[in-house]
Amino acid sequence: MSRHDRFGTRNTVARTLNDLGLATWFGGSLMGAVGLNGAAASADRPQQVARAGWRRWSVVNALAVTAYAAGALVVTKDNKGRILAQRGVAPTAAAKAALTGAALAATFYADVLGRRLAASEADGSVDDGARRRMAVVQWTVPLLTGGALVADSQLSEQQRPLQALGGVLERLNPAA
Repeated sequence: MSRHDRFGTRNTVARTLNDLGLATWFGGSLMGAVGLNGAAASADRPQQVARAGWRRWSVVNALAVTAYAAGALVVTKDNKGRILAQRGVAPTAAAKAALTGAALAATFYADVLGRRLAASEADGSVDDGARRRMAVVQWTVPLLTGGALVADSQLSEQQRPLQALGGVLERLNPAA
């Protein structure tokens, strides 16, 4: 029995991985920028507190990003016909992919900066350039993942029956 026969057009597991992974990535990065880094700034040893918190979170974050990527790939593959046939879906899917790619790059860059800052503090130096860049990057990740959440919501709205029908009819008759 094929996957399609067993599950029809449903892909609940993939959608769950997509949604929970992205929500965790967004929420964790926002909480880190607002809560963890904010609280660490008022601690006696702010860098150690922030570093310990981010180190604990890094495993959960890696799992969230992996779950999101796996789920998003399956959902995209399963919807390739809709992406091609329904007007408006391809640009939204492309925007989500671009936001995801940029968020991945920002996440990896934040990790590099965090390691650089930890190394500079360990040897007693201060890397002000890395600190300034980190102040920007810490807000870039929730901004980009939030944008991916908005694109995901739009893609879900485009699956409503009347939206889907209208998008396909517009694709078939561009003059409409």
